[in-house]
Amino acid sequence: MSDEPPAQTLLALPAPKDDAAPGTITLNVSTGEPVVMDHLGPVVVNVDGTLSRIANWDEMIDHEKELTKRRIAKRNIERLKALAESGELTALEYS
Repeated sequence: MSDEPPAQTLLALPAPKDDAAPGTITLNVSTGEPVVMDHLGPVVVNVDGTLSRIANWDEMIDHEKELTKRRIAKRNIERLKALAESGELTALEYS
């Protein structure tokens, strides 16, 4: 009889795929170039200064998106001004 333990079968994980999942976007931010993420929709400045996005942006038709972008842009300017005037937003952050 041998003193060696019985051989065991090693289980392995599947190899990673070369291409990313469909719909996945890979960004290279090391270049310093601007990154456009239009598919996420506009950034919304909330009354308290936090930022959010529109949840159903990808479900809107083009006309709705254009109207929404104009409304959000106008509202964001108003909210940023109000936050700056109240002292909750410094000039450095606003510029």
